[in-house]
Amino acid sequence: MVFSKFGNTLAGPGERIPLPATAAEYDYEAELAIVIGRGARDVDERAALRYVLGYCNANDLSARDLQMRTGQWLLGKTLDKFLPIGPYLVTAEALAEPQNLGVRCWVNGELRQDATTADMIFTVAELVSYLSQYMTLDPGDIICTGTPAGVVMGMAEKRWLTPGDEVAVAIERLGRLTNVMTGGRALA
Repeated sequence: MVFSKFGNTLAGPGERIPLPATAAEYDYEAELAIVIGRGARDVDERAALRYVLGYCNANDLSARDLQMRTGQWLLGKTLDKFLPIGPYLVTAEALAEPQNLGVRCWVNGELRQDATTADMIFTVAELVSYLSQYMTLDPGDIICTGTPAGVVMGMAEKRWLTPGDEVAVAIERLGRLTNVMTGGRALA
């Protein structure tokens, strides 16, 4: 499954994330983010990591009720500030092996996701190569790699995010990304 997020979804560490009244089922997704460093088109998997500038934490926030409303996920994935990333970018040279990093997510201090990038369905190299077969990847493009088990959507008892909740994403060697959810629209 491939879907887009747009520039309006980007948010930084510590930014407050608005949860508008247009949805109710707000979910988190701790993910490794790949940042492309040079143009990539039709890249062979064996060469794919050469196109990666670096990596950072990402929280692929989702409004599940909007996401499941139709067959395409656009509305549920592209609300303002629904892709916090950071707190910094670690270069590919400094992180030569992206497939063996701990991935964790906490909501209000409670550990909800705990896995490693070794559990990813597709490796970083596979993702870069695959996507480059269909579109040109430009410097600065961000690819989120998918999330491990532990999101609200997969729980028997659904405890959706609400205003005031603090979500922290930490991937080994990439720091900790923390954001607080708020009500209403994003502030400029």
